[in-house]
Amino acid sequence: MNRFSSSVQSFTSGRHLLLSELPFPQDLIQHHLNNGYLQLEDGIRKEGRYYVCARCGNRDPQMFASFPCARCRKFCLYCRCCIMMGRVSECTPLVSWKGPPPRSVTSHDLLQWDGRLSKGQLTAARAVQNAVEEKGDLLVWAVCGAGKTEILFDGINAALQKGDRVCIAAPRTDVVLELSPRLKKVFPTVPVTALYGGSPQRNEYGSLVISTTHQLYRYKEAFDVVIVDEVDAFPYSYDPTLQYAVEKSRKPSSAMIYLTATPNEIWQRQCRQGKRKFVSIPARYHRHPLPVPKIRWIGNWKKSFKKGCIPKELKDWTQKRLTKNKQALLFFPSVRMMNDALPLFKRLHSRIEAVHAEDPARIEKVEGMRRKEIPVMLTTTILERGVTFPNLDVAVIGAEEMIFNESALVQISGRVGRSADYPDGEIMFFHYGLTREIIKAIRHIERMNLEAKKRGLID
Repeated sequence: MNRFSSSVQSFTSGRHLLLSELPFPQDLIQHHLNNGYLQLEDGIRKEGRYYVCARCGNRDPQMFASFPCARCRKFCLYCRCCIMMGRVSECTPLVSWKGPPPRSVTSHDLLQWDGRLSKGQLTAARAVQNAVEEKGDLLVWAVCGAGKTEILFDGINAALQKGDRVCIAAPRTDVVLELSPRLKKVFPTVPVTALYGGSPQRNEYGSLVISTTHQLYRYKEAFDVVIVDEVDAFPYSYDPTLQYAVEKSRKPSSAMIYLTATPNEIWQRQCRQGKRKFVSIPARYHRHPLPVPKIRWIGNWKKSFKKGCIPKELKDWTQKRLTKNKQALLFFPSVRMMNDALPLFKRLHSRIEAVHAEDPARIEKVEGMRRKEIPVMLTTTILERGVTFPNLDVAVIGAEEMIFNESALVQISGRVGRSADYPDGEIMFFHYGLTREIIKAIRHIERMNLEAKKRGLID
C-alpha cells in the first residue's frame, strides 16, 4: 500500500463520513472504491414506512425535512438531528473503510504511572481490566471524587498492548480537554487524539481517542473498547441519537464500560437485582466520607431577588465565606435568575463572577477560580461535573426547582471535599420547600458513606 493509500486508510478507518469530508482527489477515492477498500452507504434509507438516518439512527419523522437539492435536482430529504455535523440527505452517501485496519501501537507496557490505587479503586480497576479482556459490558458506579480516571489505566493499557483501539467518550468538551493531557502524560508513546467541535486533531488517527459523544456520529465499528464517562449526564442521557452513535462506534466484539456517580433509577434497580454487571466505589481515594448536604429554608428567594435584595440566610452564608477567604460556588436554576442576582452579589465583593454554558469567557473564569482570583462564582449546572477546586464550599439556590433532580444534587455535592488536603467542606441546599429529589440526594450520599464504612473504605 503506497503512502497515498495509507493516508486514506488512516483517515477513514473506523469512520463514517460524508464524501465531502474526504480531503483526497476524486480519482484516488474512486480507485479505493473500485478496489473495495472504501464502501458507500445510503445516508438516509427507508425501512417500511419510516426513514432512518444511517449516521445518527434518527427515525423521528419530525426530525426530517426536504430541500431543493442542486445535486439530484429534486426535493431531497435530509436529517435535522445531526445537521451540525454536516448535512446527510437521500442523495448523500456515507463512506467507510473496508480494507485492512491500520497498524496499532503495541508494546509490553505502555503505561507510565507510578501512583497507587486505594482499596476501592483497585477492586474497580480489576473489574475494568476483566471487562476489557472478556469484551463485556460493565457499569462503574463510583462516588464523585473516587478517582475514576485512574481505575481505567490498567484496562486501557491491557487493550493497547493487544493492538486494540480505545475510545473514552464524554458529554462535554471541558471533560475532553481535562482528560486529554492526563492520558497523554501516562501513555506518552501512544497516539492520543482529542475530538470535539473545532478540534485541530479531528482528522488524525489515534489508538486512544478522547471524544465528545457528538463526534462519535462520525464513527462506525471503530473501537475495541468504549468507555462512556458520566453516562447519566445531559445531553447523552436524553438523546437517543447520541446513544446510537456510541453503540455504532464499537466493534461487534468489544467492551463497553460506563462510568457514573449517579446511575438512573432503572440502572440502580438492575444492579440490585443482578441484571446488570457493575462494580461500586462508595468512597473517595482519600478515605474521608462524602460531605452530607445541609438544608435551609429561605422563603420566596425569587421575590427577594426581584426586590433587589439577597435572602438574609444566603447573604450571611456567602459573607462568611468571603470573611474566611473560602472559595464557593453558588448554583442557580437558570441563567436569567443568576444574571438578575449577580449585581446584588457584586455589592458584597467586586470580584464575584457568574458563568454559564454560552459564556464566551467561560474557560477564563474557570481558570480564574483555579488561580483563586475569584472568591465566589455564581453558576448554572454547567459546573456540576468535570471541575475540581481543592478547597470549596457549595450552595444551591432554589434546590426545589425541577432542574435540581437527585442526580444533579449529588453531582453538585460532589464538588466539595475532593482534595486530600481539604476533605471537608459544606454543601447547603437553600430551598423554598423540600422536594422528593432533595431527600433522595441526601439519602443517596448517606447510603454511600454507610456502604464505604461497612467495607472499611473510610476512616
